[in-house]
Amino acid sequence: MSAPMPNNREQQMREDDFIVSKTDTKGRITYCNEIFMEMAKLPESELLGKPHKIVRHPDMPKVVFKLLWEKIQSGDEVFAYVKNLAADGSFYWVYANVTPSYDAGQNIIGYYSVRIKPSPKALEVIKPLYEKLRSLENSGGIAASEAHLKKLLQEKGVSYDEFIVSIQAA
Repeated sequence: MSAPMPNNREQQMREDDFIVSKTDTKGRITYCNEIFMEMAKLPESELLGKPHKIVRHPDMPKVVFKLLWEKIQSGDEVFAYVKNLAADGSFYWVYANVTPSYDAGQNIIGYYSVRIKPSPKALEVIKPLYEKLRSLENSGGIAASEAHLKKLLQEKGVSYDEFIVSIQAA
């Protein structure tokens, strides 16, 4: 399946929606719930075994996924705001929590993600930040966007996690 052409149609998650998925250590989907399928506009058969990036919107800054992978591969959970792309070209925003899954020997065997509707106030902060990060990536690569994000967090005196969680709670 080729990537859909993004359009400006936004889908809204319902207040009580939870999008749930599991992946293997390479990011291939091993489980997805009905709400994931509904929002992605794809049947389970077109999601299972596919890379989770099948729903990645091109507006997403690469630095967010770099940070996400670094954290979960080291055994930490991560929170992030993600703009996803549905099969019909529409998009939807999520507030994601991603955690590693372990076997009995404490080896990471995959990742578990739960996404909820992000707060409108959080998106007021995230949308312009992501636009800036994407612009920096386009002109100076991922290192430029990462430097900007680190500087922003340092100026605010917070970690990435503190920043992300605080704007969802605002």
